[in-house]
Amino acid sequence: MKSDLEIAQAATLKKIIPLVKEKIGIDADALSPFGHYKAKLSQEYIHALKDKPEGKLILVTAISPTPAGEGKTTTTVGLGDALNQIGEKAIICIREPSLGPVFGMKGGANGGGMAQVVPMEDINLHFTGDFSAIALANNLLAALIDNHIHHGNALRIDTRRITWKRVMDMNDRALRKITIGLGGPGNGFVREDGFDIVVASEVMAIFCLATDFEDLKKRLGKIVIGYNLDKEPVLASDLQAHGAMAALLKEASAPNLVQTLEGNIAFVHGGPFANIAHGCNSVIATRTALKLADYVVTEAGFGADLGAEKFIDIKCRKSGLAPSAVVLVATIRALKYHGGVEVKETGIENLAALKKGLVNLEKHITNMQEHFGMPCVVAINHRTEDTPAEVELLKSTAAQYGVEVILARHWADGGKGATELAHAVVKLCDQPSQLKFAYDDKLPLIEKINTLAQKIYGAKEVVADKKILEKLTSYEQAGYGHYPVCIAKNQYSFSTDPTLRGAPTGHTLSIREVRLSAGAEFIVAVCGDIMTMPGLPKVPAANGINVDLTGKISGLF
Repeated sequence: MKSDLEIAQAATLKKIIPLVKEKIGIDADALSPFGHYKAKLSQEYIHALKDKPEGKLILVTAISPTPAGEGKTTTTVGLGDALNQIGEKAIICIREPSLGPVFGMKGGANGGGMAQVVPMEDINLHFTGDFSAIALANNLLAALIDNHIHHGNALRIDTRRITWKRVMDMNDRALRKITIGLGGPGNGFVREDGFDIVVASEVMAIFCLATDFEDLKKRLGKIVIGYNLDKEPVLASDLQAHGAMAALLKEASAPNLVQTLEGNIAFVHGGPFANIAHGCNSVIATRTALKLADYVVTEAGFGADLGAEKFIDIKCRKSGLAPSAVVLVATIRALKYHGGVEVKETGIENLAALKKGLVNLEKHITNMQEHFGMPCVVAINHRTEDTPAEVELLKSTAAQYGVEVILARHWADGGKGATELAHAVVKLCDQPSQLKFAYDDKLPLIEKINTLAQKIYGAKEVVADKKILEKLTSYEQAGYGHYPVCIAKNQYSFSTDPTLRGAPTGHTLSIREVRLSAGAEFIVAVCGDIMTMPGLPKVPAANGINVDLTGKISGLF
């Protein structure tokens, strides 16, 4: 069996400039090519689209992820190709991969098998440099903070209350907590600092939630970097940093255009993680695609309790976007894993384990229908070991919720393997839907967190110490109480314990830390043991990646 990389390398790609013209009618003058197969779409062209009507948005999400695999991005790409196969005009919108997982353990974010966006190596390794620009903008602000303090500290910044961290796009646990300014007066003031991964940066969140470049610049200025000696917030605009930060992001803010293996158009832009950030591609890319196509297929990171919840409660709430349908992705292997079977045994028929594991799927369906008001279809990412009895059990269970289950073979067959799913989604998009948010803007911040914990995660209670509750109150008093909350927690379970499979109930959501993201306009609640700077596994994926003298890369998934 060929690897994803081998499939991608064997593909014959079309040059992106004429392909974009052919597929969605954009002239070369509106595109900035990065080689033959990648291009950025100009902000001027995007602005000219503002009065055009929008197509329908399809959100692809999934059950809680497992080591057995689900295939959310693969399904997103396969569905986009399938919609084009049945004669609909469809565009795909997905996130850019982070190098941390690429060299760590998760892998890339361009799909798999015959349902991929390409050029695969480029997308997974640097791409068009967007992440580097985001890191530079973030770290410019960090440098300006310490430089201001070094040169007299006119803003009276309290070095004990600086909240802004440096970032890099790599998993490096040694940088979580550091001390800077060592080496004498010429090197600044000694203070504690730390690094987050780029995808957890507030700059990344702003980049993806901004509606246009003017909004991006405004949001950058609203970033709270810390507090002065009177405990008043200090903004990036107080340091006159936001103009230069925006300048670094000027080119990056233009959406990237690539193609699928079948020559259909895909936007790949922005890349926040859903377990520590809001987990969606950029609003600019999504909204632009909606102006250019009848259907736009996008995805939200990790399971629906994280990705879809944040897509709706943060991205849709702030942008006015509203999906017409939700596709909930699962594999029978993954559902058996949620039923207690270990990964090596998930390929064996086990109806008892499947029945037990189906509670995870059922909880996600309930959340989508009851709490978010969204019609959904279940897409089973087919594997050869799936048995008829297992498929029938899954279909009969989902039928109790009025949800159709469709076996999709896009991994093996590309778009033609998902045409049944495409027809079902088109039909679903024509049905009335009423998007709902999980909580009201006016609720106190702790009640917003409580609502998510109890309604979406099935938790009994939220636990937070006095200092955290006081900080949430201080955010409300400062005028940030209407912001949505962004829960940073482990993605493998509805709980904060990754070993609790299925759909656990009665557990506790423990808040370890809260952070104000004033520019992104949400409050982050860091729960359990989740880290905003991940570490590498014992055997990182980087150990198997190589490149030969001809420039051919190997070992990349």
